[in-house]
Amino acid sequence: MIKNILVSGASFAGISTAYWMKQFGYNVTVVEIAEGLKKGGTPVNIRENTADIAKRMGLLDQIQSNKIDMELMEFKNSDDVTERVEIREQLAEDEYEIERDVLLDIMFEAVQDDVEFIFGDSITSLKEEVNGVEVAFKGGQKRSYDLVFGCDGIHSVVRKLWFGEEAKFSHFLKTYFSITIVDKLLIRENTTQMYNEPGKAVMLNSYNNKTDIVLCFSSEKELPYDYRNEEQQRDIILNQFSGLGWRTPELLEEVKNSKTFYFDKLCQMKMPSWTKGRVALVGDAGYCASPAAGMGGSLAIDGAAALADAFHKNHGNYELAFQEYNQSFRPFIEEVQANAELMVDFLVPRTEEDIRERISQTASIKDI
Repeated sequence: MIKNILVSGASFAGISTAYWMKQFGYNVTVVEIAEGLKKGGTPVNIRENTADIAKRMGLLDQIQSNKIDMELMEFKNSDDVTERVEIREQLAEDEYEIERDVLLDIMFEAVQDDVEFIFGDSITSLKEEVNGVEVAFKGGQKRSYDLVFGCDGIHSVVRKLWFGEEAKFSHFLKTYFSITIVDKLLIRENTTQMYNEPGKAVMLNSYNNKTDIVLCFSSEKELPYDYRNEEQQRDIILNQFSGLGWRTPELLEEVKNSKTFYFDKLCQMKMPSWTKGRVALVGDAGYCASPAAGMGGSLAIDGAAALADAFHKNHGNYELAFQEYNQSFRPFIEEVQANAELMVDFLVPRTEEDIRERISQTASIKDI
């Protein structure tokens, strides 16, 4: 029986995978390059299959008690006039929206006493052995594991070391975005506001006495930057949005002075297989659909459960489980990725004509 499992990454994919593997009786270690849980990000939608999984994990009651009820989405012009209002549909009984950091804490608390967490370290090499994988860590130690799971996001170290360079699998959606979270309300609570100029989008999302500032811009070509250099990334955003209308100058000051800042390209990971030998990828590392899908967190939870179900069905035989995981979960991923590409055009219209067309849409909209 497989005894020792290593999970790279301590976000939704990693913690979910650790939970299920521990349920099967395996010894689980999670390594995370950050010094603690990575905080910051937009709220997570928990619905349909993901809600069922949360219930199986015993987390649904806590999710219910921490849910957010977003009410309105307002489309603004440069004079801060609301040109269209969309009333957010009341979520169904089995649908929830929850603050990302709250959900991450809930999930971490569910596994922290049963799983070994190594923070502030990362994998530097993976070497196949007869009965496992030898893993070298940045901290200097080496350990052997029966299986390794790469749950470490779109810039996955596990994927790079085991499957190949990111560029082989990354499908650029010609858009970049940043998320800044400030601990105050910049607009009415439980409201989303959006402002567009051609190729640019500014979105505010308020809940729980805080506001997400989301800035998106189109780019035909990929920009050269260091994804670990936050100062360089802030400069890209400040330069891209300089001179933009509406409340943008005020919001850029918030971005400049904020403690929380995340920047990356909108992209999708498309791989012929998420498994190879004794290594498997879960979540964004294997099949990122892009934040445009609005399903980053839930997709990671879904993926970990799909992998766990494959293990259960195949009585722990990892080779058969990996095959099942690749086949059974793929149609769902392909559908989500296709829908996400359409959402990019909705979020960041490229022309003034496209912006006006979206404003004039009335389907399922109640004007106020």
